[in-house]
Amino acid sequence: MTFSIVARDAATGHLGVAVASRFFAVGAVVPHLRGAVGAVATQAFVSPLWGVEALRLLAEGCAPDAIIARLTAMDDGHPQRQLHLVNAAGVAAAHTGADCVPWCGHVVGDGVSVAGNMLAGPQVLEAMLAAYDAGADLPLAERLLAALQAGEDAGGDRRGRQSASLTICRDQDWPWLDIRADDDDDPLAELRRLHAVAQERYLPMTEAMPTRQNPHGTPDRASVDARIAALEAARGGHTASRMVPRPQRVP
Repeated sequence: MTFSIVARDAATGHLGVAVASRFFAVGAVVPHLRGAVGAVATQAFVSPLWGVEALRLLAEGCAPDAIIARLTAMDDGHPQRQLHLVNAAGVAAAHTGADCVPWCGHVVGDGVSVAGNMLAGPQVLEAMLAAYDAGADLPLAERLLAALQAGEDAGGDRRGRQSASLTICRDQDWPWLDIRADDDDDPLAELRRLHAVAQERYLPMTEAMPTRQNPHGTPDRASVDARIAALEAARGGHTASRMVPRPQRVP
C-alpha cells in the first residue's frame, strides 16, 4: 500500500526518505533517519521497531544486508513486511517478504533503493529509479520529489492516494527537513507546496541553528533576516504559504 525511496546524496552525504501511500499519515511510521548514520523505510505490514532497530545497528557499524538478516530472523511477521535502507557510505539493501500484497518488490541501485507494495506494477519502481537517476544535478529534496511523482504517474498505489512525506538529514541526529501531507486529495502536490514554503523562511533559519560542530549556531539574526529578504525579493514577493494575514492592530 506504499511506495518509497531511500537515498544518500553522493555529493553531500545527505540522507533522505520519501514515501507516498493510500494510508493515513504514512510519514509517521515509514521513515527513520539519522544524519551520518543512515536512512531506513519500513513498510507493508509495517513494523516501526524495524526502523528503530535498523538505525541502532547502522550506528554500530552493521552492514545493511546483515541488518536485514538480523531483523527478519527475529520477527515471524517478516514475510508480510518490507524494509529498505542505505548507510552513510551509500550501501543499500532491501527486503520484500514473500507474503507482501502484490504487486510488490524493490530495486537497489548505487546509493539508492526503491520499494513498494500493492502497486500498479513494477513500472512504478522503474519510473521512480529512472527519475531519481535523471536528476543527478538537482538538490536531494527535488530528486526525491521527482521520484515520487514519477511513481505516481506510473500508477502508484493501486488503491489511490492519501498521504506522503519527505525527510532529509544532513550531518545531525535530527532532520534538516521533515514535511508531511497526512490526508490530502493530492498529497504530492501538497508536499511540493510545503517544500516551497520551507524555502521561504524555515530552511534559511536552519542554517543558523546550532550543530554538534558549532553549538553556538549563528547568533547574528541580521544576517538571517537579510538572507530571507533576498530570497523574498528573488521571488518577487510571492509566497506558497496559505496563511491568512492577521488583522493589523490599531495603535
